[in-house]
Amino acid sequence: MRSGVVLLLAALLAAPVPATAGAWTEPNGDWFVISSFDLTRAGKGFDDSGDADAPVKFDKTYMKNLIEYGWNDRLTLFAVTDYVIADARWADEAPIHARDASAEAGLRYRISDRFGVWSIQASYKTAGPFDLSNSIEPTPARIEEARLLYGAGFKLFGLDGFSDIEAAQRWITRPRPDETAIDLTAGLWFGPRTMVMLQNFNIISGGDARPPYGYFRTHKLELSLVRRLSERWALQLGGFISPAGQNSLVEQGVSLSLWTRF
Repeated sequence: MRSGVVLLLAALLAAPVPATAGAWTEPNGDWFVISSFDLTRAGKGFDDSGDADAPVKFDKTYMKNLIEYGWNDRLTLFAVTDYVIADARWADEAPIHARDASAEAGLRYRISDRFGVWSIQASYKTAGPFDLSNSIEPTPARIEEARLLYGAGFKLFGLDGFSDIEAAQRWITRPRPDETAIDLTAGLWFGPRTMVMLQNFNIISGGDARPPYGYFRTHKLELSLVRRLSERWALQLGGFISPAGQNSLVEQGVSLSLWTRF
């Protein structure tokens, strides 16, 4: 029984859906802020075989602020602060109550924009024990991340759209395993003020975990509507699910984000 608890809790508080500006860098001197609020719940989890039959009760509230600044047209600096409140219980085990915050800082550099936009990104994050992709023991962690990003615009049925593909490697202090993340985004504008966006977020743990941690993977899909309120303000409303995973949650949730440019 205890081994099953450990495997499941290794991904109980999986990292929430991120809010990112994609491969594009901010113009020189411009600021871009995304403030998001997520509500997530799960009534079961994916077990070690990937079957969605692990008994779980899980609720999470997540608040995040992403702040970006265009140092120049090719280099963007960014900072992220977030706070998570979560309650989780596996089978008849004692409930877990988590209240944790984290801070992250980094930069994104545009390599080329000849064939779409190619960028690289690096960041450093310090996080509380339950503001990570996985947590069992009550110890914080440090995360170093390197990310490759590609974005491009396209036309579909005469409508403007964009796609963004990102791959990242995260090096995390032990005993937690390192992680590989793959994020996919596609957006389509229905006129100048309304966009529909589909996103896929994936995290796969490395094989370097030390007890009590183990292997896990998470996969999430989010569909959202973005409404431009003015030249400076936009509102995003979305819903997300976890269609597959291993030692992770079968999550469902909603997300509300406010975009600001100045």
